[in-house]
Amino acid sequence: MKELPQSVLFCCDHNSVRSPMAEGIMKKFYGTGTYVQSAGVKNDMEIDGFSIAVCQEIDVELSRHRSRSFDEMERWGDDLSSFDLVVALSPASQRRALELTRFFHLDVEYWPIMDPTGLGETREAKLDIYRQTRDQIIQHLKNRWGEPTERT
Repeated sequence: MKELPQSVLFCCDHNSVRSPMAEGIMKKFYGTGTYVQSAGVKNDMEIDGFSIAVCQEIDVELSRHRSRSFDEMERWGDDLSSFDLVVALSPASQRRALELTRFFHLDVEYWPIMDPTGLGETREAKLDIYRQTRDQIIQHLKNRWGEPTERT
């Protein structure tokens, strides 16, 4: 268990499911002491409704999240080099993060988080799969930084 970094960037393929969930849950668990953002390799999808729903269950608000890509981040002045840690939640985002950070001294970690999109036939089945993804993220956060410091 390590102390919280000053800043963390979560990334996945589209910044619509896994990375916004991780961003929202981390903010809820550990408060505002750490600057937390998320990005995708591509930004071609809005925040996923099932992600919003399963995070709402644990009181994490994602409906205002706006998806963005690494390229947009840089355009908006959120330089990758300003993050202490990049956590990649998909193989493609890990490759992209390593590519973008090879010039900086920056830690990139890979957490193998299941992509729930397209799985499950019914709404209930889909929600169950998204809950598994959410719970994987929670488990990784706790393994990395311990029990939540904020009242949940």
